[in-house]
Parts: sequence; C-alpha cells; structure tokens
Amino acid sequence: MAIAHIAVLSAALSALLMLQCAAAMLDPQARGMRRLLTRGGRRELRSLRRLDRTLKVRDPVTPTGSPSIEQIAYDLRRLDKQRRSGPTRCSEVWLAAVLRAYDARLQLACRCLGLPEHLQPLEGVDREIERLRVEAALQAAGMLLRTHP
Repeated sequence: MAIAHIAVLSAALSALLMLQCAAAMLDPQARGMRRLLTRGGRRELRSLRRLDRTLKVRDPVTPTGSPSIEQIAYDLRRLDKQRRSGPTRCSEVWLAAVLRAYDARLQLACRCLGLPEHLQPLEGVDREIERLRVEAALQAAGMLLRTHP
C-alpha cells in the first residue's frame, strides 16, 4: 500500500516539474535568455555577469576590511540558532559546516575585543569546552550571543 502511495506521489511531483519546465520554455523572458546565449548575445551576458559581481552585496565591513563587531555579533546569534535547531539536527555535514563558521566568527570576535582564544588547534570535546569558555568571555565583555535564555 505504501509503495503505491510513493509511486503516485512520485508521478505527481514529476508531472509538476514537467509543467514548470514547459512553462519556462514558453515564457518570453526564458526565450530572451536563450537569445543571450547565442553568439551575438554572449558579450551582453558577460557584461551582465560582470555587473552582477560588481553589485553583489557583501558583509558590511569596517574600513579595515573586517566585519563590524555588530555584524559579528549578529552572525554569532544566527549561527548559534542554526546549530541548535533546523537541518543541523539531521545532517552531520551541515552541523560541521555551521560549527566551523561559528568558530571562525568566535575567533574574529575575540580578535576584535582583544580576548585570548585557542579554538583552532583543538578538536572534539576540548574544542567544545574552549567554545564554551570563549562564549563566556565574550558575554562577560558585553556581547549578546543568544536572543533567548
């Protein structure tokens, strides 16, 4: 019975995807993109890509080239929320990536505030303990790391 439901669901999803592809083929904007991909439009496409790279929004940075302390604090709160809930609970790869980003922001915050940290050489439980110590030091320095208790 469950296999029949899976087959029907798969067929329905496939039909929806095919309809979207057909609609995209009939869309005038999609035809415009195909025209850009022709030999005469490649120059325009390169110009558009260059413009896109120029206008791409990056992290707000201070004149020294590093993010502001406010941006670092925001990133730490966002990454802390991600590591405690969401897809990180289901995927070890996702959790490892979020923890790497979180640790990098912790290191950056410590550098900005002149606090010592030793996250880089550590692994496993030692790194988790150091992470807790660094979080406590940043909170003692006045940085809000969590929006909820």
